[in-house]
Amino acid sequence: MSWGLIFALTLMLFSLRFIFLIPGLPLRLPVFIQQALTYSAPCLLVAICAPIVLLEEQQFRDISDNPYLWGTLFCIIASRLIKNTLLTVVLTLVFFYTLIYLF
Repeated sequence: MSWGLIFALTLMLFSLRFIFLIPGLPLRLPVFIQQALTYSAPCLLVAICAPIVLLEEQQFRDISDNPYLWGTLFCIIASRLIKNTLLTVVLTLVFFYTLIYLF
């Protein structure tokens, strides 16, 4: 089901962005559709990342010793505080691999 959803969202997002790249096509979407489309990328990211972070062999991971969850939370907090993408990625990778080494 999630693969079908990912492909459907990919097709929808590609087709909508391709339509807007055609210069001679005067197309205006209603405001509520423009607002709804702002959520497509975060939804797709959650659909990809949530099973990786929360599941292991079709079972929920334990929260206390889940390095993927702690790495995700660290990345969210670091990105909000630092506001530098490269530094956030490097710090998150160091934090995550340190957790993997410890657990």
